[in-house]
Amino acid sequence: MNRTDWKGVFPAITTPFREGLAVDFDFLREHVRWLLDKGCSGIVALGSLGESATLSIDEKLAILQTCREAAGGRAPVIAGVAGLSTAECVALARGAEETGCEGLMVLPAYVYRGDARESEAHAAAVLDATALSCMLYNNPIAYGTDFLPGQIATLARRHPNLHAVKESAGDVRRVTGIREIADDRLAVFVGIDDMIVEGVAAGAVGWIAGLVNAFPAESVLLFDLAMRGDHEEARRLYEWFLPLLRLDTVPKFVQLIKLVQQEVGRGSERVRPPRLTLTGEEREAAFDVIRGAVRARVTL
Repeated sequence: MNRTDWKGVFPAITTPFREGLAVDFDFLREHVRWLLDKGCSGIVALGSLGESATLSIDEKLAILQTCREAAGGRAPVIAGVAGLSTAECVALARGAEETGCEGLMVLPAYVYRGDARESEAHAAAVLDATALSCMLYNNPIAYGTDFLPGQIATLARRHPNLHAVKESAGDVRRVTGIREIADDRLAVFVGIDDMIVEGVAAGAVGWIAGLVNAFPAESVLLFDLAMRGDHEEARRLYEWFLPLLRLDTVPKFVQLIKLVQQEVGRGSERVRPPRLTLTGEEREAAFDVIRGAVRARVTL
């Protein structure tokens, strides 16, 4: 995998659980195949949406192996790499390479919010631990550390296997800023669902998507319309999709996206503690959004 392979819609897949909260590998296998059948360009496992922090290392490696088997070489499988310590992340990166993953998505360390020097050192250690093609994940809203465009460009110069950036700062100008400094050295992906059309207009070439877990055909079509510059059709689809896409931008996005999956018959809302499934008014408000979107679903 190289720079030119980082393009298109890459689902950040949810991790399915059985009753009792063991990983449901049978559903996971089916889910990956379904997403690829609907036109997705790659699979990203073990991200924030995948509840990576609740999974053991053995579960993580088994999930990656299952995804690779399900993908069958049709599309790259990307391993999200995150943990409490740099050593843990380095070990996971090496394990992902051993399972045959085609790439890595490198996250900041959990819990500790390092300064620029520490964050760069952490990312550099993971990048140095593997020959795999890598994406840097910048999400200052969730992780409290912010890789500015200049820092990203520096990492790219020092690490030839850094080929892409998932930009989730919530500011579309970051896409422009990264492209201006890094030129074509890095592929920029939008990492926030409700910024995809704006991000593509600014020069993004990919989307690490969340609601794609329930609506892959709509997600792929929206991305393709935006890339082609078919503004009228993109606007029509985007306006329908936005209430759902905004569920990806709030603290309980995992519960919400899994609930959407359940409502459209493509999964279960089960989550691992400390997360709990939604209840009361919060759940009813989510149902209002989901059912309203389903009723008004755009005909593709």
